[in-house]
This record gives sequence, structure tokens and C-alpha cells, in this order.
Amino acid sequence: MSIDFSKYIASYPDFPEPGVLFRDISPMLENGDVYRAATDQIVQFAQDRNVEMIVGPEARGFIVGCPVAYQMGVGFSPARKKNKLPGETIEESYGTEYSQSSLYLRTNAVKPGQRVLVTDDLLATGGTIDATIRLVEKLGGIVVGTAFLIELTELKGRDKIKDYDFFTLLKY
Repeated sequence: MSIDFSKYIASYPDFPEPGVLFRDISPMLENGDVYRAATDQIVQFAQDRNVEMIVGPEARGFIVGCPVAYQMGVGFSPARKKNKLPGETIEESYGTEYSQSSLYLRTNAVKPGQRVLVTDDLLATGGTIDATIRLVEKLGGIVVGTAFLIELTELKGRDKIKDYDFFTLLKY
């Protein structure tokens, strides 16, 4: 059965600020069969790259990455905002289409040489995913791919991560 995933994406104009068309994955997540099918496609991409660990930025990177990690039997580590992770962390700053921020990853989240897939719900400008990749590489991980449910092509986020294998379910 072939699924038209675009039927499960809602669009909200002027959210979270005027001029932004927000692409919402909630309808996809709310349909178990569709969410599973989307996850299965990312799992196949990850298996083809012999992924050993998945890292995703908060919060929707968790929604994409955790079921993939579970299905593959590999670990998942969250890249989080300031003061959200206990223990020793490393930091990377980045810009998004809305603001400047920083992400943190625990220093023991990724082992040197470990093959890592970086996941998120949406690729826009690429700032968040680029920062996540830099965190993984600071710890000695090898980013073997990136995976998204949606890519907003006009924002050219792929240009920031062009040196990495790439998977996206939908393009807008």
C-alpha cells in the first residue's frame, strides 16, 4: 500500500509569527499506520548505513528518532536546550529562521567511531541539524546520514548539510 504522506501534514499560515507557513506533522503522528510507515522508511535508510546510534534535537527530533532507534535496537541520545541535560555536556550555538540558540549533548552520548543518524521532523535553514552534527562530531561520532519527515526546499537547509547522506519523506 502506497501512502500519500502529504495528506497527513497540516499547514498553518502566520504561525509562530507573521509570514511563516508552519508545516505540522501532528496529523501524521495521530495516525498509527501512517506514522509507522514513515518510521519504516527512515529505518530502511538507517539500516542501509549500518547506524549504531541516533541523535535528535529537541523536541520533534525525539519524535522521529526514538521509534527508529527502538525498531533498530540501537540507542537514542537527545540534543537539548540549556539546563535540560544532567551531567557533563558540550555546546553548539546555531541560528534558525526565528532566533539564535544553543544545543547541548552529554559527553558520553556518542562513542568515538560510532555510526550516527541525525533525525528531526523538518529541515528548514539547517541551523539546528548542523549544530547537532557538530556536537556528534566533537565527540568522535561519524554522521552517516540525516533524516527528516519534511524539507522546506526554499530555505536551502540542505546546503548546510550537503556533505551528508540525506533522507526526506516530503518536500515543500
